[in-house]
Amino acid sequence: MPHTVEWKVRLHLFEDDEGATKAHVVLDTGTTELTGHGTAHRNPADTNVPEIGDELAAGRAMRELAQQLLDIAERDIEGVGASRPSTRPSVGWRL
Repeated sequence: MPHTVEWKVRLHLFEDDEGATKAHVVLDTGTTELTGHGTAHRNPADTNVPEIGDELAAGRAMRELAQQLLDIAERDIEGVGASRPSTRPSVGWRL
């Protein structure tokens, strides 16, 4: 049976008084609302490129949101009696 839904995502980016870029992402599934937060701090010696701070803060907020979704899915899978999905160790550089 086909299944189609629309989830809405709102991403807010702003810079605080100390120069840190902050992101707040909200996922609205229609029945649940989840939020994620991310922050990026520029080294004072680096060139000021606001887009980089936006990308880092937004990526970190969305990564937090993604982890919440994966945790919920794992609990739901276990709730219906299925085994927990296996996870592969992460490889490579961590951002």
